[in-house]
Amino acid sequence: MALDLQVNGEQRRLDPAPMPSTLVLVIEALAYNPQLVVAEHNGVIVPRTQWPNTAVSDGDNLEIVTIVGGGS
Repeated sequence: MALDLQVNGEQRRLDPAPMPSTLVLVIEALAYNPQLVVAEHNGVIVPRTQWPNTAVSDGDNLEIVTIVGGGS
């Protein structure tokens, strides 16, 4: 079963979709490191502790921001 999502403003398809389609599994399927991102699901920033319990459905909107270290 495929999962069609809007990710950072772009249409993305996960085929096959992770089952269950929780936020943490979708983030991993999109090849992001869950420890280095902040996720917004349908306009709401989701605390990392809630990712395993947050269901992602066909047509949902995700904004995933990668945390970048550095500086001088």
